Amino acid sequence: ESGCGKSTLGRVVAGVHAASDGKVYWRGKDVSTLSGAERRDALLKIQMIFQDPMSSLNPYMRVFDLVAEPLRIHRAARGVELEHRVVSTLEKVGLPRDALQRFPHAFSGGQRQRIGIARALVLEPKLVIADEAVSALDVSIQAQILNLLEDLKADFGLTYIFISHDLGVVNYLADRVVVMYLGHVVES
Repeated sequence: ESGCGKSTLGRVVAGVHAASDGKVYWRGKDVSTLSGAERRDALLKIQMIFQDPMSSLNPYMRVFDLVAEPLRIHRAARGVELEHRVVSTLEKVGLPRDALQRFPHAFSGGQRQRIGIARALVLEPKLVIADEAVSALDVSIQAQILNLLEDLKADFGLTYIFISHDLGVVNYLADRVVVMYLGHVVES
């Protein structure tokens, strides 16, 4: 239910928030015990897709720069390689090349979510946390995004933590389901 800690858990796993209790393990290692460089490398392999792409996309940046920003910040690519990775990732999420120079407001909700997905995937993560990633979309667009996520899972070898209230969506996407209540896992 709302307020049980799902989004907080996702943000803690992604390193956006510090854990108030418990530990986060990445590939068998407690993330809090890793050196700065090791922690950074581990957390780069974990990315997030947010519920409302308009609130997570800078409205003053063009799509190319929105998707390129994580690569630039983390110095993961530059020049021709950066351009190739941005264009390739946008194509993989189903956006045309002409989207590169447009601003987020010029897109539909589903297209904006595709931009958010591309932004998460451009760093080539192994774990993607999708926090209510389809809940703001209408049912037909939800189905398209869920199908895209399934395809990307296979193409990129991804694991998802998919946070949702919608049991139909969970049933479609999940291999394992965890139910939370008041900040604790109550069923798995």
